[in-house]
Amino acid sequence: MKLSSSIKKTFLLLFALVAISGCGYAPNAKFSRDVMGEKVSTSVVVSAEDPQNTVVIKDAMDKAVIEVFQASLTTRDFSDSHLVISMETPKYTPVVYDTNGYVTGYRMSIMLHIVRDSKGKTKNYKTKGFHDFSVAPNAIVTDQERFNAIDFAAQRAIRAFVAQASAEGARAKK
Repeated sequence: MKLSSSIKKTFLLLFALVAISGCGYAPNAKFSRDVMGEKVSTSVVVSAEDPQNTVVIKDAMDKAVIEVFQASLTTRDFSDSHLVISMETPKYTPVVYDTNGYVTGYRMSIMLHIVRDSKGKTKNYKTKGFHDFSVAPNAIVTDQERFNAIDFAAQRAIRAFVAQASAEGARAKK
């Protein structure tokens, strides 16, 4: 028995619509936007021990608000959620040694504390990020290497925060 091409096309279209609508997929940004709202403001507590890197944290968080949460950055007065980010002192840990015992690789670890204030409710988050990087044997870590390592570690910590906020939004939907 041979089906006509119009029946085949109709069947394929119907099958595709059922498959797409039945999967229950919702993007990560939707769940996190349910938690954060459409308009978000951010501020960073400047670290007395490491003030130059707070700018990196602020820029990374603002980028995540726009790209991942798909929300608008605004001032605190007009925001649905306000995020206050503070960073503990970054920690270097030697992780790789050469045959002579010189350190050739470090792990930069940072801990971010994020306080989200939404509609009068406050929630605290704690996220950790790390970045491994190599140096020449018996070399001193340059300021640029340190800056880059903190930037990459901060981006990982912020992605962990995004995952926490998305999971919170997904749990609220159930």
